[in-house]
Amino acid sequence: MSDEQLTPLSLLERARTNDQQAWSRLTALYRPLVLFWCRQAHCPAADVEDVAQEVFAGVAAGLGGFRRDRAGDSFRGWLRGITRNQVLLYFRRNQGRCQPEGGSDALARLQDLPDPLPDSLDEEAQEISQLYRRAVAQVRDEFEESTWHMFWRTVIDSRPASAVAEELGVSPAAVRQAKSRVLRRLRQEMGELLE
Repeated sequence: MSDEQLTPLSLLERARTNDQQAWSRLTALYRPLVLFWCRQAHCPAADVEDVAQEVFAGVAAGLGGFRRDRAGDSFRGWLRGITRNQVLLYFRRNQGRCQPEGGSDALARLQDLPDPLPDSLDEEAQEISQLYRRAVAQVRDEFEESTWHMFWRTVIDSRPASAVAEELGVSPAAVRQAKSRVLRRLRQEMGELLE
């Protein structure tokens, strides 16, 4: 069996193949962040779920074309762009205008509109922190309690491997190995989704 056959596909790759479990995990991971962006854009509370559904419909339609060709490209950035577009579409559809407007003047007015997803870094940083926690929770059950505890103490609690080793009565190498195993699994499963 080749290395390619032994290595499980990342969550994103499985979602691209319409794997229902992967889609469920992907939406569970990112839906709260999309809902946060919709609320930040002042979508009415009654419509936030509908806009989020449109976002994920756009993700499903465009996921096959998502690429990371340039430095700085990320899935989260791509998802934010889809969310921004769906929010703009929502507000356009609900302005009560009878006739759609076009032309250079309309484009200029549209480009003058403020970004509906303002940079509120503190709140967004909290949402992204929650995104990471959801990702970690998705792979939690794959590890023994001792392995998980060593990972948690070193990565989440930011404790040195030597201190965790002393605390648990194991070697620092065992702590580093446990940390590495969990991080490797997170990268396998989530890969570029967490960048």
